[in-house]
Amino acid sequence: MNGPQHYREAERLAERAHHFTYGDGANPVVGAALAAEAQVHATLALVAATAMQAAVDGSEPGMSGPEFAAWHKAAGVKPGECG
Repeated sequence: MNGPQHYREAERLAERAHHFTYGDGANPVVGAALAAEAQVHATLALVAATAMQAAVDGSEPGMSGPEFAAWHKAAGVKPGECG
């Protein structure tokens, strides 16, 4: 999985966790397990986003064009709309 895929999976799992924790499928054990898995994916997405922004020794360009576009798509914004 790449960073944007981890981000989307975290969102999906968090939604499922909410359903099992508070919704009509109430099962707090399943909800907690899904929330924990969502947190792992969210952490991996954050690591990927952070790592891709910095050049390791100044010679690497950082994030590639397709990765940049994938992050903006995952975040639901068009490039240039952030900040």
